Amino acid sequence: MKKILSIYATDLRGIITNWAAAIILSGLVILPSLYAWFNIEASWDPYGQTSGIKIAVTNEDRGTTMRGQPIALGQEIVDSLRENHNIGWVFTDKDKAIRGLKLGDYYAVIVIPTNFSARIATVLTSNPEKAEIQYYVNEKINAVAPKITAKGASSVISEVSRNFIKTANGTIFRIFNEIGVELRQELPLINNAKQVAFQMVQLFPEINEVANIAVADLQKSQTIVSKVQKELPFVAGLAEKGRGLAAKTSEFLTRGKDALQAAAPLAKETLIQLKQMAELSSQTGNNLLSALDQVEDLGELQLPEHLQARLIKAAEGARSLSDLLSKLQDITPNSKLSAAITKLNRVEADFRELAQLVTSLSNSADQGKDVTRAILNKFNAVSERVSGDLDELIGSFDSMILPAMTAALDQADKDAKHTENILSEALSDLPAVSGIIKDAKKGLATATKEAKVIRAHLPEAEKKLKAVTDHIAALEKKGSLEDLIQLLSLNYSKESEFFAEPVVLKETRMFPIPNYGSAMSPFFTTLSLWVGGLLLVSMLTVEFHDKTVHGAPIRSYHEYFGRFFTFLTLALLQSLFVTAGDLWILKTYAAEPLRFMLFGMLISAVFMLMIYTLVSVFGNVGKALSIVLLVLQLAGSGGTFPIQVTPPFFQAIYPYLPFTYGIGLMREAVGGSVGGLVTRDISLLLVYAALSMILGLGLKRFVNRISAKWVKKAKSGHLIH
Repeated sequence: MKKILSIYATDLRGIITNWAAAIILSGLVILPSLYAWFNIEASWDPYGQTSGIKIAVTNEDRGTTMRGQPIALGQEIVDSLRENHNIGWVFTDKDKAIRGLKLGDYYAVIVIPTNFSARIATVLTSNPEKAEIQYYVNEKINAVAPKITAKGASSVISEVSRNFIKTANGTIFRIFNEIGVELRQELPLINNAKQVAFQMVQLFPEINEVANIAVADLQKSQTIVSKVQKELPFVAGLAEKGRGLAAKTSEFLTRGKDALQAAAPLAKETLIQLKQMAELSSQTGNNLLSALDQVEDLGELQLPEHLQARLIKAAEGARSLSDLLSKLQDITPNSKLSAAITKLNRVEADFRELAQLVTSLSNSADQGKDVTRAILNKFNAVSERVSGDLDELIGSFDSMILPAMTAALDQADKDAKHTENILSEALSDLPAVSGIIKDAKKGLATATKEAKVIRAHLPEAEKKLKAVTDHIAALEKKGSLEDLIQLLSLNYSKESEFFAEPVVLKETRMFPIPNYGSAMSPFFTTLSLWVGGLLLVSMLTVEFHDKTVHGAPIRSYHEYFGRFFTFLTLALLQSLFVTAGDLWILKTYAAEPLRFMLFGMLISAVFMLMIYTLVSVFGNVGKALSIVLLVLQLAGSGGTFPIQVTPPFFQAIYPYLPFTYGIGLMREAVGGSVGGLVTRDISLLLVYAALSMILGLGLKRFVNRISAKWVKKAKSGHLIH
């Protein structure tokens, strides 16, 4: 040990007593700091300066009218972009924009075509067309800029889509609201007509009895005539009211078909949202299943916030659609609606089962990974099943379900119109009956003939009116007209606002870092420490030229450790300069500043030992190996991009690179430490240190001896030192 310390002391005296060496070594201590500081400062806040990225915008939209109202959505987009200062929007014509894009004046160009508003307006037609926004990008200028410009373009599309959904839904709900208000105003008349129809059905036995008496006992014709004359005005009133009820019912059903056509996109959108919920469930299950083997504590598995509530809400949405189709199914049985109802009921049951599985997952932390994995497998299976059912429903909505719904309303409308025609025929016969009664006194023969005609028509009229009243009674069992009016009278403005943005993202930052430069400081700091080690071995020799200390010969391990302490001292000073400068000169953020500096010293010591050992054992070849390691670690350590987006080769070497654990350790100090990760990173860095020391002690003497002649020969060329 004394010989090792003597070598170390000799190096320190040489530095202190030789001012030129001291100046050079001071530069070597400071240079890695400059490497880290310049890179961190350059990347301090790149995404906060995107206003300098210019995107040209050309508006060629001619506008159109929608339900009598002029719309110019292209100009609305331009007006909103003028208020958006996140990107450098430049408004010009298309030719100048494309020419500027080619010359590099603009990074991208957005063109709003002439038919943009016109295509949006086709949503209320039988053949809607999707609107397009043309996007041109120059990917030659910069590798990152196209990603930023694409984000700007997609934000434009998102804003247009949101405003369109809000406007379209507002129109649909406003129509429903108008229907609800009109129905509320006509509700007393509708109820009176309904009561008249039921009373008329109850009076038919008496009318039939009168007709039979007229035929069987013409001798009592005066009594019968008087009774019939007394009842005829009431019957005429009942028939007239019944015909009015049938006409109002037909009108209501016609409006119902219009409302159904307007609401069809909303119903389809509900199915699409249910599909998105199913995909979210499937993605959540896959993510949790992937993370299951990577966590030690099952409590670390985090379910998305409000997942169970959203699954229950999805089940309720499926139930609402199923109830609507069931009501239409009762009017006119249809096999296509039956299949859709069955799938919707199954979708509802599956969503409720998923919600129950979420509860099981929350309670499975103490039951072991096997139980949790079984629950997740079942969760994924149910998610895939419900996703498949929803795919079938969405695919068949326009071609099967919507036509079947419309057919049900058409049949009900046909029945109502048929009833109206029958009542009209009955009303047209009443004057003839009245004439028959008045002429009864002129001749019993004529009265008998006309009485038979009346009696022949009464059963058919009774049958058809009875069918109408039965339909009304059946509809009232499923829901009252007042409930329908209440549903149609909802605040259409609030409803359209809700459907435009039904879900709001609530973000929780687990380890917040205030700026991009601080987030990159672990990578650049770690990189500068390796570069600092390379500078030291490039400028300083790892050999101790005196082969004796105080007259006593030294062994290879004396030289190895004695000279290493000198390199270690310089490396630790480099680390102090780098980390202290990060914190107090650049003002980078670190949740734990003291750990940031201590971890930097540990990483510097391990890196120095690795580089020193390679050079001490292999000489110039060791320097080359250190540079190769640097190159591999730049791309393979996940310092800039997530390792998962790199090629398979780098993903394969990632767990074996010291940069991986050096950067990870510094990130713990910057964002906030997690005990298990800190322990893992420090342990693996110490493993690299131990392997380096074993390599140095085991091979230094042997490799140096066999390579001595080769090194001497290489130096004789006066090019290699």
